[in-house]
Amino acid sequence: MKTVLALVATVILGSTCSNKKQSDLDNTVIEYTANTRGFYQKIILANHKLSVSSERNGTEKPTGTAIADADWKELVMAFQTIELNDLATLKAPTKKRFHDGAAIANLKIVHQEKTYQSTSFDHGTPPKEIEKLVNKINALVETN
Repeated sequence: MKTVLALVATVILGSTCSNKKQSDLDNTVIEYTANTRGFYQKIILANHKLSVSSERNGTEKPTGTAIADADWKELVMAFQTIELNDLATLKAPTKKRFHDGAAIANLKIVHQEKTYQSTSFDHGTPPKEIEKLVNKINALVETN
């Protein structure tokens, strides 16, 4: 009987933690920016919506596009693999942005009222630790 109770408790606690992680992303704002002298793109993910702006001055009011459940699940899985406290120390794998070979990209995550920001990296070549999330964000923009 004790074994059965322990097993049930483990299953309940495990599912609660899983739901907590998803609700964490539900209450998180992810902002990805990429820019050069002639290109600007700001992508914001929040509350199952995606908004994209291409104006630096902020006068454009982008409308939110709903993110499909399957895509949201992929974002949740990618988000769960990121160590937010390490985001600022990630090393960029390439340096094309230093000579106009790639746009300068940044990832900012506002999670539980705390802001985490990456160092700059080449648009299209993010650090491995955030690669799945960044690539999924850019793929969503391309399909919308």
